[in-house]
Amino acid sequence: MRRTRFKHVCLAALLALAGLGGAGTLPAAASGGGATASSPSATGAAPASASAALIDAMRQEFGLTEQQAAARLDAEQDAAALEPKARRTAGAAYAGSWFDAAEGRLTVAVTSESSQATRAAIRAEGAGVRVVEHSARVLDAAKSRLDRLSAPSGVGGWHVDPAANTVVVTVVRGKDSDNDVQRFLTRARAAGPVSVETVAAAPRTFAAGTVGGDPYYTGNVRCSIGFSVHGGFVTAGHCGQAGAGVRGWDGSYIGNFQGSSFPDNDYAWVNVGSGWWTVPVVLGWGTVPDQLVRGSAEAPVGASVCRSGSTTHWHCGTVLAKNETVNYSQGAVHQMTKTSVCAEGGDSGGSFISGDQAQGVTSGGWGNCTGGGETWFQPVNEILNRYGLTLHTY
Repeated sequence: MRRTRFKHVCLAALLALAGLGGAGTLPAAASGGGATASSPSATGAAPASASAALIDAMRQEFGLTEQQAAARLDAEQDAAALEPKARRTAGAAYAGSWFDAAEGRLTVAVTSESSQATRAAIRAEGAGVRVVEHSARVLDAAKSRLDRLSAPSGVGGWHVDPAANTVVVTVVRGKDSDNDVQRFLTRARAAGPVSVETVAAAPRTFAAGTVGGDPYYTGNVRCSIGFSVHGGFVTAGHCGQAGAGVRGWDGSYIGNFQGSSFPDNDYAWVNVGSGWWTVPVVLGWGTVPDQLVRGSAEAPVGASVCRSGSTTHWHCGTVLAKNETVNYSQGAVHQMTKTSVCAEGGDSGGSFISGDQAQGVTSGGWGNCTGGGETWFQPVNEILNRYGLTLHTY
């Protein structure tokens, strides 16, 4: 652990000497030249710059050849860049989109009210087309009605599934016959097109008690840094309240929580000083090289995504859903992204990254990295916009 940290401090120092250092984050963070969430360098897809180790990690995670892994990363970046254009082309008929790994391209759902010309235009842009019954507007409205309900603990959450063209409500295994769950499902089905799926366990956050040698502490809680911003870093809101002091992996003072929201949201940001600085890096923990952050283009559903955290280090999976409401025991959190990536206690607040594009900070999930599970993250662009922060990029 100490050797890894020393290497990372050396990397941060080299970046600082190259003019990329800022005014201080923990070496586990990511930052750089200074694109805002609304600037082209923060929201536009960057060319793939995958290292051999990242390709190898993709190959092992998804059972791909080296060429297939490289091609998938390029295709995912193309899909992320295409999605806003395809959405505009579909107009009111837009019903969602996702990355189809088998086809290697974005698929766009449209309602039957869409014209043949609209569908042809979407195909000409490079996306596949699927005709469905409900528009994204209808599905989003149904989900918003569910967001106003109070859910029992046996309900894990709910999200719009564009491929299934429905709002999916997840129920914890063994709780489906619970009277409170059944009453909630009855009200949910009355809100719009709803389907029900079973999950293995209830979602929980991934904070942990203090353990030596980890990225940061607040009180007796250990969490992980998400991404560096100019003046600090972003992380999970459940890790600390505004004003709480933060210590680094070595116990030295870093800064304080400047803003924090949980539940309803799960985001926060910490100012940095006292000898700490920011660098445009996410730790690869020896599994892959430390990853440079070049922007925050949002990956589509179905795209690959990797997570870095202080407990289980580096793991990858796919984006399963967006805009999901997660029903934690502390209260519901909205607008979350669900992934197939595992996580454990202490990984909270850590980085989710797709290629070299920042995606979000780890919130919680169920399961672990031995038996598997699912994890949610709070999208990073929402955090940047909420606090007026600028992502530190390379």
